Amino acid sequence: MFDDEKRQRAIEKLGVLDTPPDARVDRVTRLAQELFDVPMVSVTLIDRDRQWRKSQIGLGGNEAPREGAFCDVTVRAGDTLVVEDASTDATFADNPFVVGDPHLRFYAGHPLAAPGGEHFGTLCILDTRPRTLDGRQIDLLRELAGWVQAELTDVHELDDASLVQQSLMSARRPDVPGYTLAASATPAGQLMGDVYDWYVHDGRLRVTLADVMGKGAGAAIIAAEVRASLRTAPGRPLGHAVSEVEKMLEEDIGGSNIFVTAVHAEIDLATGALSFVDAGHGLAFVLRADGRWEFLESTGLPLGMGFDEVRDPARAHLDVGDSYLVCSDGLLDVLDPDDPYGHVYRVLTSLDPEGAVAEAARLAKATRAPDDVTVVVVRRDR
Repeated sequence: MFDDEKRQRAIEKLGVLDTPPDARVDRVTRLAQELFDVPMVSVTLIDRDRQWRKSQIGLGGNEAPREGAFCDVTVRAGDTLVVEDASTDATFADNPFVVGDPHLRFYAGHPLAAPGGEHFGTLCILDTRPRTLDGRQIDLLRELAGWVQAELTDVHELDDASLVQQSLMSARRPDVPGYTLAASATPAGQLMGDVYDWYVHDGRLRVTLADVMGKGAGAAIIAAEVRASLRTAPGRPLGHAVSEVEKMLEEDIGGSNIFVTAVHAEIDLATGALSFVDAGHGLAFVLRADGRWEFLESTGLPLGMGFDEVRDPARAHLDVGDSYLVCSDGLLDVLDPDDPYGHVYRVLTSLDPEGAVAEAARLAKATRAPDDVTVVVVRRDR
């Protein structure tokens, strides 16, 4: 039987109501919108008399009445709720969110659980037209909700893992004539869930940045595994290398709601040809010598979600004076919120890559960034 007082105590203990936006949670809402092609997405938390949105797209605000909330029904049921056409559904046809703004027709939500098992909110996708979901899409919604749940509950414990942390430190910077390489990694706590790596093989520079959902020793260990796997057999094609990491994660941590976003890239040092595989990361760019940004976008799913993604590389090119930049989402927390790309451009053009990544580390420490901040820059000089 649903116990609303127990739910309320659980959400208050979590301390997530009325907290500032979280870049990691916002990433999930953006990914859900892309994957399901819906106009509205929300991470909704149920309070006593309101539904409060930790993250939302298309709903126009962070708060609404609890009465009549689809998400309240989902939380009480404790399972995935899919409403294909609310206007013809006996439970929801007269709902104020159906007959009035935003005139919902489609709703699909999955509950979020506190460490004690109490359901306190949902990840939901919504539309103003009827829709259906197949079995794979429902599984995907559940996986994304598990990602959000782990971010909000943050139940990872911090162990004495100094040896693991050392394994995350990248090997010596490669000596690459004609290119300037720089990187920095600043942990939010004692251990990092970010990892970067770079090495040269057969005239090509491979550059990796991976970001494990979560914090603490668990995230650090998985990050070390990802780095080690990508280092094995360095001549493998990019797509094969990433697929094998995914297989490793599925075998080792499948079903644990731990996911990894990553960009694995390769630069032909002679020509500047750039190939990359983006697994749900979406934070890789080329800054052209004339100041233009080229976003190396991808809608690939994160690693460890249990789906057979085809990891085909995309391509770009580095001309002389261009810089390839990849970062973890922690960098977004320390940039000028009104002009983040301009901020990066000013730093990169006023300082060399080494100075730019040092500035990122300085900002991370000065602002006590809530997440790991990792930045890798590769500039083609000739």
